Amino acid sequence: MSILILTTGGTFDKEYDELTGRLDFRTSHVEKMLALGRCRLEVEIAPRRLKDSLELSDADREEIAAACHAAVQRQIVITHGTDTMVDTARAIARRLAGGEKTVVLTGAMIPFAFGSSDGLFNLGSALSFAQVLAPGVYIAMNGRYFEWDNCRKNRDLGIFESLA
Repeated sequence: MSILILTTGGTFDKEYDELTGRLDFRTSHVEKMLALGRCRLEVEIAPRRLKDSLELSDADREEIAAACHAAVQRQIVITHGTDTMVDTARAIARRLAGGEKTVVLTGAMIPFAFGSSDGLFNLGSALSFAQVLAPGVYIAMNGRYFEWDNCRKNRDLGIFESLA
């Protein structure tokens, strides 16, 4: 069975808009990233939205959690903005409590479109972790995975780290 990839936006998919001078969204880069990384996994990409994670509402998070619950796949990767990744992971964990699905959220600190992004590595790591971790909800960043409720984004260092 395939791995479901839900795209929600975040820095992962941002691009520089020359007209406004802002980072904005045009389309998801996930397909291009999978091709560039020579991914040989069977995946299904399901775009949910393209939003900065700071703009996600509780209703957005519940919709993402519902999509995970409704998915036939047992392995799910979600591309997400890093600022509120833990909040969305919490909503998913509540919805899937005790279930048989492995959900891995990942993102990027630098947009893929900038060429020096950590996004490609993070996506590959998340796909790998989704295949080997026990059912549950995780965050994968920079080659590491964390249980969703035992990590935070350290804004000073620009990394995710364990709480303990």
